[in-house]
Amino acid sequence: MHIGPYTLANNLIVAPMAGVTDRPFRMLCKRFGAGHAVSEMITADQSLRLTKKTLKRADFDGELAPISVQIAGSDPEQLAQAARYQVENGAQIVDINMGCPAKKVCNKLAGSALLKDEDLVGRILDAVVAAVDVPVTLKTRLGFCNGEENILRVARRAEDAGIAALAIHGRTREDMYNGAARYALIREVKQQLRIPVIANGDIDSPHKAAEVLRATGADAIMVGRAAQGRPWLFREIGHYLASGELLPPPQVVEIRDVLLEHLDALYAFYGEYSGCRIARKHIAWYTKGLAGGNDFRQRMYGLETTHEQKNATRAFFDGLLAGGERLVYVATEPEEQGEV
Repeated sequence: MHIGPYTLANNLIVAPMAGVTDRPFRMLCKRFGAGHAVSEMITADQSLRLTKKTLKRADFDGELAPISVQIAGSDPEQLAQAARYQVENGAQIVDINMGCPAKKVCNKLAGSALLKDEDLVGRILDAVVAAVDVPVTLKTRLGFCNGEENILRVARRAEDAGIAALAIHGRTREDMYNGAARYALIREVKQQLRIPVIANGDIDSPHKAAEVLRATGADAIMVGRAAQGRPWLFREIGHYLASGELLPPPQVVEIRDVLLEHLDALYAFYGEYSGCRIARKHIAWYTKGLAGGNDFRQRMYGLETTHEQKNATRAFFDGLLAGGERLVYVATEPEEQGEV
């Protein structure tokens, strides 16, 4: 798998996710076998460039190359300026967001809302590619509305503009994250384009990863929500694709230590106050589906210090050891049905 001059370690990519794919999470996923990771979405708005949140999103210190930064906006020149700024900041690949379905993004005619205006899409692609001397990639969806999927035209325009690789989520903006991802159009795009195509959407297991690669013929797959609280999914997928065999569930002790290390990285990155609060969602993802997880989370949400949080997390996983040395997920957690 190549993106411009860069040869990736493999064809497993971490999807950019706002509030999730910060530097600690990206580095952890790469350690578990992801060949590439894209940063959180960074706004092209210059007035927000020096905010604390934006500066954290653009922090790549110590991260394995190539560094890929995703930018979002709707003004071609503003996006071109943002691309130049991020390259000066260390970006080796610039990714353009045309896939985010969030209302606050689409209301600014950014993210997947751009798919309603193919002329604007083309002007953005041309401006960003011309602005920098590093590869530019594009993350997008099948289209804005169901029945009006325009990914084939957008994909051809992207290739003509010089986009180095194209990642496609198998839903429209109208779908949000509802229903099942659709892969037939991704396959059509792959058959028509020469640049690498990356399939995204609903890849949550080694079997699903193999199925999506077969169904689309894509050069790579991009894993998003399923890796939240389960960064070792990349190790499991990589092993299955290479051998056809499933790895056993990870050992409780290993995941306990991985999570504690992840927490330390979050605390160091964000500081005591913010680190403790940001860590809560990660702990919730790690423990979802584990026996006693719901009760533990309700207690954990009330803890106010990193010390208390770490001790509670360690005690929870140590308690799981009574049920065996490997993680066991229960079928459902009745108290949490209906959560998104």
